[in-house]
Parts: sequence; structure tokens; C-alpha cells
Amino acid sequence: MTGAFGLVVRFIVTAGHESAFDELAAETVREIATNEPGTLVYACHRVEGAPRQRTFYELYRDRTAFEVHESQPHVRRFLTERTPLLDDVVVERLDLTAAAGIGTS
Repeated sequence: MTGAFGLVVRFIVTAGHESAFDELAAETVREIATNEPGTLVYACHRVEGAPRQRTFYELYRDRTAFEVHESQPHVRRFLTERTPLLDDVVVERLDLTAAAGIGTS
């Protein structure tokens, strides 16, 4: 997994828009699963005890796979359509150092 690249993205969804955000995320995940072999993990989470917070964990084969991901029409749509649904977004970029369970053996 040398060279794998990841993100943790934290969203605060505007009150009343949680379902719309979750639907948009689910549609995007379906497209990622179908069209992005370099995206190893794209997981969307609700945060226990924080009903407006969502956390995404994303893992890409390498930075090139991430760049391919960012150029996809479904990702561009997600980035555009999420904006009016959110109060805040925080992105952390990650360089993988060790992992299990993702084809690392």
C-alpha cells in the first residue's frame, strides 16, 4: 500500500437538510463503486450523538487515483450540490503508513 492516499472529511449539515445530504452521498457512493477502481474505500458515517455531523473516510490507491476521483462528473455534482446543505466542512489529507483489511497483505 505504499503511496496510498486518504482523506477524512467532516461535515456539519444544515439543520433540516440531513436526509438530502445523506441521499446525495449515497448516490455518489454508488457512482464511485461503479466507476472508480482506484478508490479503495469511500465510507460515509453518521456520528453518534451528533445528528448533524457526517464523517467520510476515503482511501485511494495513490494520488493519481484521487485526482481521477476528483475529475469525475458525479464527484463534481456532489461538490456543487452539497454546498447549500452544509454549515461547515473540514478536510484532512492522510498518507497511509500501515493498514489491515484493505488488500494490504
